[in-house]
Amino acid sequence: MTALEKALIEIKAVEHASRGESMLHRLDPRAKTVVTLLYIIAVLSVSLDALQGIVIFWIFPIIACAMGGLSYGEVFRKSLYTLPFIAFIGIFNPIFQREPMLHIGDFVITRGWVEFVSILLRGLLSVQMVLVLVMSTGFYRVCRGLGKMGVPGIFTTQLLLVYRYIYVLVEEAIDMDRARKSRSYGRKGYGVKMWGTFVGQLLIRTVNRAQRIHSAMVSRGFTGELRSVMKMKWQMRDTVFVGVATVLMVLCRWVNVCGLGFVV
Repeated sequence: MTALEKALIEIKAVEHASRGESMLHRLDPRAKTVVTLLYIIAVLSVSLDALQGIVIFWIFPIIACAMGGLSYGEVFRKSLYTLPFIAFIGIFNPIFQREPMLHIGDFVITRGWVEFVSILLRGLLSVQMVLVLVMSTGFYRVCRGLGKMGVPGIFTTQLLLVYRYIYVLVEEAIDMDRARKSRSYGRKGYGVKMWGTFVGQLLIRTVNRAQRIHSAMVSRGFTGELRSVMKMKWQMRDTVFVGVATVLMVLCRWVNVCGLGFVV
C-alpha cells in the first residue's frame, strides 16, 4: 500500500468515525463547535511561559474521546501530522529568547525553549479538539452547524467543497502514481524533472475533474447553498454540555491545579 493510499484511508476513517451513536455523537453540532472554539481560545490565551497552565488542558481531548467512544491514541497520532507546521511557528524562539528560566542541575533551560514547547502543546491540543469535533460530527454537519450559527453561506460552502476536493486530489494522485509505476519497469522514486511534470499534470487533472463535478451538481439543482433534510434541534443536554465545559475551562484557565495558585 502506497503512502497516498494510506492517506486516503486516514481521511475516510475520520468520516467513518462520525457515524457512531455515543453520547458525544448525539449532541448538536453547534454545541460541539462552540465548545471547540472556546477551548482553542482558552488554550491560546495562556501565557507562553506558563507551561503548567497549558498542560492541564490536555484532559479535555481525553475526556472528549471517552465520551465519543474514540481512541485517543488515534487522535494523538493524527495530530502529529501537523507537528512540523506547528514547530515552524516557534522555531526561532529558542534563538532569540535566551533568558535562563529553569535550572536542572548544571543544565539551563532558556525561556525560548519553554515557549517553543508551549507553542507545540498549544497547536497539538487545538488540532486534537478539532479532530474530535470532526470525528464525532462529520465535516458536513460541522459546516451546516456553522451556517446555523450565522457564518456566511459562501464560506461554509467553500469550506465543504475544499474538504471534498482533497478526496479528488488524492484519488487523482493515486491513479497517476499507479500509472507511472506500471510503466517504470521497476524504477522507484521521482526525479526532479518528473516531480515537475507530476505536479503540473495533477493540478490539471484535478481542476478538470472538479469542473465536471461542479457541472453535475449544477445540473441537479445546486445553487451554492447547503441543503439537507436533517433537522438540528438544540436540547437541554446541549446547554448542559456547553455550560459544564465552559466552567471547567474557566477553572483550568485561571487556577493552577498543580500549585493551587493562579495562572496568568
